[in-house]
Amino acid sequence: MATNPLPLSTFDYADTGAGKALDTGLLRRKYNFGDRVSELSIAQTPFFRFVSKVGKNPTDDPSFKFTERRPSFHKRYSYVVGQHTSVAAAGNTCSEATLSASSTHLFMAGDYKSAGNIQNIQGQATGAISVGDNGTAPDFFLPKQLIKVPMAADGKAISGSAGALVSYVDDYMLYQLDSSYVPVKGYLCLAADAAETGGSGTDGVGVKGDFISAIVAVAGTAARDKWLYCTRIQVSIVKTCIAASPELANYIEASDLALTSVYNESISDLLEKCRSYVVGSAHEEGSALSNKTWNDQPFSTGYGQTQIWRTEFGMTNTARATQLKYEANEWARIWRDKLIEHKWDIEHSLLFGSQASIGDFNYTQGAVDYIQNNGNVFEMGLATKTQDDFLDDLSKLVDPRYGGSESAVFFCSTEVYNWLHKLSGYFSNNIANVQPGGFAPNGTAVAEDGFAAGSAGGSLGRGDFAMVGKSKSFGVDISRISTIYGDMNIARHIMLDGTNVKMLAVDMKHVKYRPLVGNGVSRDTSIYVGVQSLENTGTDKRVDMILTEAGMEFQMPESHAIWK
Repeated sequence: MATNPLPLSTFDYADTGAGKALDTGLLRRKYNFGDRVSELSIAQTPFFRFVSKVGKNPTDDPSFKFTERRPSFHKRYSYVVGQHTSVAAAGNTCSEATLSASSTHLFMAGDYKSAGNIQNIQGQATGAISVGDNGTAPDFFLPKQLIKVPMAADGKAISGSAGALVSYVDDYMLYQLDSSYVPVKGYLCLAADAAETGGSGTDGVGVKGDFISAIVAVAGTAARDKWLYCTRIQVSIVKTCIAASPELANYIEASDLALTSVYNESISDLLEKCRSYVVGSAHEEGSALSNKTWNDQPFSTGYGQTQIWRTEFGMTNTARATQLKYEANEWARIWRDKLIEHKWDIEHSLLFGSQASIGDFNYTQGAVDYIQNNGNVFEMGLATKTQDDFLDDLSKLVDPRYGGSESAVFFCSTEVYNWLHKLSGYFSNNIANVQPGGFAPNGTAVAEDGFAAGSAGGSLGRGDFAMVGKSKSFGVDISRISTIYGDMNIARHIMLDGTNVKMLAVDMKHVKYRPLVGNGVSRDTSIYVGVQSLENTGTDKRVDMILTEAGMEFQMPESHAIWK
């Protein structure tokens, strides 16, 4: 029951504990209960503990901006989406997968935004970038560069269903860019578009294979998915394929068109097999300067905002002066609990908040909402999820071509926490201890048809998913599980129990907790004593307040993940 302020009478609650049928009267009376009182110890709020310890970075503005930087040295790739033997627009091919020595013009498309090098996120449909979207045409082509184009055997290009497509790379072709041709950006038509007025057909209708500098749609009715924004380059062949009639590895057999939807596909299993990379350059002896160069734009910006948390508590001075049983100073006891309650409220907001401004209220960003809408999304049905499936997820998250989550802490629900420990213990407790012809713990040899138990000499091998230790970090219990992709730092988080979130991987290098501090005023967590008191109001009571104004900054969504 909320009471403001707390009078002395609120201390006199009758209480009957579980299994105690006898009514012992008012709890705060002694009744010879003795001196021992049991207290439930609530675990530390792990997420707030980590971000406030390793990622605290004050801001002097309640609405703050930040910058992300994504390098491009590993992003000089593109997809061949069309070809032609001349520079003429008519007759460009975007469906014939076979390349030959006569294919002197290639149409190259990208799957990331050149401005900021912003890429797709695994499993994240929100903001997905398709091959050939606006702003993705490659800028990095220079004279005399070498381009490696992956090829598949005839009839072995992409097949399968979305999210599980496969391609079989059989060989590659090597092309060199022309020394004098200037790459041209434009739109390549994939299918007839009657709404277009800038095509080569009658009345400007778009014809499959058209390459135009801009889409000129009638009243904006053109279907954007009929055109790919790409860069046309002129090339000569350096190396051909061994196999006859090879096909481009990034063409889908069923549609006879290049792969375009890629956000939910595996980088290592599919996309790398479809990408054409710059593999250096080759210049003739005594060559002159080309006077050509390029530079990327690796920066993008984001913003965050602060939120105000307040916890107030008041008590009459009569109640404050009364000594009680168990803990004599009730004011001090309750304020200790109020500090924990305040931190508990912040933890909930930092997990489940959603950034918004509604009227005079500002709300900061929470981890679950941010990662669910921007980060990597994986499925975790514990009844069917296997260790191999989970390692596949990890391989996508830490792929260095993708961003590579290097300093993640994995916050798990109780169910997943138990599942991970059971899974990591299975190998060492079962498989690693059954090796015919091994050795028993005391070193005694075991017969060939026997079973060894526990020594390295008697093990079938090494576990690639094994519990290797426990520790405390900032007061939080951390379990360390060794995998082929490095150690996972696992923390149980009871606030995830009962939600749709099985596990959060938060890269602490790309997370900041930002209290508002400026002009000599700190809005970080502070206790304001006597905001109302007998001295300043004439009312015989005291009211104190705990106040925090801070916000969360989440960067690089590709480095964070959620399992649902």
